[in-house]
Amino acid sequence: MDWRGLEKKGLLEIVRKEPFSMTTSIEAMLAKAKGELLIDINEVLEIIPKGFQPDLIAVDSITAIASAFGKKEDGYRIFIEQLFRYFETLTITSFFISETEQMPTIYSSSGIEEFLADGVIVFYAIKQGNVRENALEVLKLRGAKHQKKIVAMQITDRGIEVYPEQEVFGKIGE
Repeated sequence: MDWRGLEKKGLLEIVRKEPFSMTTSIEAMLAKAKGELLIDINEVLEIIPKGFQPDLIAVDSITAIASAFGKKEDGYRIFIEQLFRYFETLTITSFFISETEQMPTIYSSSGIEEFLADGVIVFYAIKQGNVRENALEVLKLRGAKHQKKIVAMQITDRGIEVYPEQEVFGKIGE
């Protein structure tokens, strides 16, 4: 992807926010907005630059944001719910990226993310011996039918190619 060219054309904005420096603003915002159903997260955090109206936004990673909250799990849960709701009001597609173990049983730090999300797609880099195989699983996709299994995939010059009939390492996680 020619992301620099897209930035120059005004079609892409990359905004970097440090999770640990965000938490002070987030905690102040949450304290001020106690009891309100929806707060203007963008006003405090300036997630979306003024004048830019995205069709899609990716947050990488919610794991880093959760760790910035430390032991203040309640504050994180309220914030992440507000963030989901804020993006819903903008009617944009949002991707929240979370890091997990190789074969996770829990997909996010609090569990609220999977509940709020319309879809959960898990990407794997499964290691068996000295070989890694890329795979994906559609764990949840609200309102759509999908295969309930881990399938092989590759990232190529053409994008993500999925091979639903290709066997992924036998006996994964056993």
